[in-house]
Amino acid sequence: MTDHSVSNLPSGAGDDPSWSRRGFLLSAAALAALPVLVAADPAVAAQELPDFPEGVALYRSAYRNWVGEITADGLWACAPENPGQVVDVVNWAWRHGWTVRARGASHGWSPLTVTAHTSSDTPVLLVDTAPHLTGLSLDSPSAVRAGTGVTMDALLGHLEEHGLGVTAAPAPGDLTLGGALAVDAHGTAVPAKGEARSPGHTYGSLSNLVLSLTAVVWDEASGAYVLRTYRRDEADCAALLTHLGRSLVTEVVLRVGANADLRCVSRTDIPAAELFAAPGTDGRTLANFLDKAGRVEAIWFAFTEVPWLKVWSVAPTRPLTSRHVTSPYNYPFSDNVPTVVADLVGRMTSEAAWYLAPVLGNAQYDVAAAGLVATLSADIWGPSKNTLLYIRPTTLRVTANGYAVLTGRNQVQRVVHEFTSYYRERLAAYAALGRYPVNGSVEIRVTGLDDPADVELDGARAPLLSALRRDRTRPEWDTAVWLDVLTLPGTPHAEEFLRELEQFLLRAFDGKDALTRVEWSKGWAYTENAVWSDEEVLGTVIPGSFGEAAWGQAAGTLDRLDPHRVFGNGFLDRLFR
Repeated sequence: MTDHSVSNLPSGAGDDPSWSRRGFLLSAAALAALPVLVAADPAVAAQELPDFPEGVALYRSAYRNWVGEITADGLWACAPENPGQVVDVVNWAWRHGWTVRARGASHGWSPLTVTAHTSSDTPVLLVDTAPHLTGLSLDSPSAVRAGTGVTMDALLGHLEEHGLGVTAAPAPGDLTLGGALAVDAHGTAVPAKGEARSPGHTYGSLSNLVLSLTAVVWDEASGAYVLRTYRRDEADCAALLTHLGRSLVTEVVLRVGANADLRCVSRTDIPAAELFAAPGTDGRTLANFLDKAGRVEAIWFAFTEVPWLKVWSVAPTRPLTSRHVTSPYNYPFSDNVPTVVADLVGRMTSEAAWYLAPVLGNAQYDVAAAGLVATLSADIWGPSKNTLLYIRPTTLRVTANGYAVLTGRNQVQRVVHEFTSYYRERLAAYAALGRYPVNGSVEIRVTGLDDPADVELDGARAPLLSALRRDRTRPEWDTAVWLDVLTLPGTPHAEEFLRELEQFLLRAFDGKDALTRVEWSKGWAYTENAVWSDEEVLGTVIPGSFGEAAWGQAAGTLDRLDPHRVFGNGFLDRLFR
């Protein structure tokens, strides 16, 4: 693919003060840029961070979330070499009135790590986990011990080397394990008809695989923060399994099972009207593919009529038509921004040509359809990692909202049909007014819910704050439909449009026949002009969706384990008020 880092910059971009945030969307090289680390001057460090633990290197670092909408320059950061140094840093922060924010890959959207407008003189210390907290070893033939700074790439690669794997995983391999567990990261999988769960596997979130974890917590007896290991059957562990950044976990032990070979077939020939048809409709519906294979993802580019459908299935031997893949990331046309897409994005962001959204949507579809053929990736087969991981940091970076709708397996098609029908109608209504709030895609995945029995440990607790935690009053709900809408940051009317979608989901799936919960890492709590800002959603709807008792238990546990709120920020204080 062509490098667009220079050639596609619009004339005058350097004079536009807003370009620094938007222009990186044009460049695969810029998209992959890592935060610049500037070694600290020892004298300055001693003055600004007196008595900082010896042996822990300090540096200045920028923070950027995935899409660059939350940025902070010149924050103090460090990279402890082991969990003991993490404890030293946390105790230093507590004694000096600082907060600590664990940072992995910064592959998220919501302000769970750093809030917007955090200045360089704010007493916030970034603790980078990826440089050193990366240990990997088998704890038993069916369990892996992993540092929370290890990437999903490294974790799944290590498991594969030992004949082990997971049923489903997030598509980006650059995620750190700690970040993924903090927000109950997930893939897409439910059992196909007749399929039984394999030992050591789960159809729920990654958090549901945890057997034990080690966290930095307050110890009243010693009057300091200490490392403590919690087994999955301990009550406090339930709050730490998905902690949203209100704790710092240094190591986990995960239950794992035998690896599987997966076939992934991509299709771009089924109209949305058929795939997302009303329940009970014959034909190639999403529910029918779920029954046959159990693992699906639909990517529906804005203003197009045919989604890109991926269908994974367990295949112990290579199907005759499948290409054997020996490594992940087999969609290079998606991982690197093609010229036609970069040029359109450049015009839209630099010239405010948002009316080009339909052209961009169709260009993205055309690139996918042609790319699948050109790269022989429409039908691939290999060890699970090689088809589950398919998003690199060089992909086009867009903002995203996210929700999980809990329902029964037999209601999945209804949920998808009602959502896509409303989305299509509202998108057309906006376009009729000359407004184009979405220029990315709708992404739909389907997973099972978290079942603690999957880890085969007596008394195992469910993750209290996982969107996939079962509703005890509705035992028939066994499935979650994940719904995301992607668009370029800064798109006019996006927040207004996404608020309408959110309010629709909260009305349509309000706990009677299905229940809407937010996807922690994405966008939610929309007002007409901002995200993570609707006070009713933050203060009432979200706690209510988990149940006031469970929410209160989680919040109380996290406060007790961190009474000084060293692991906090302004947004988390609002969420857990």
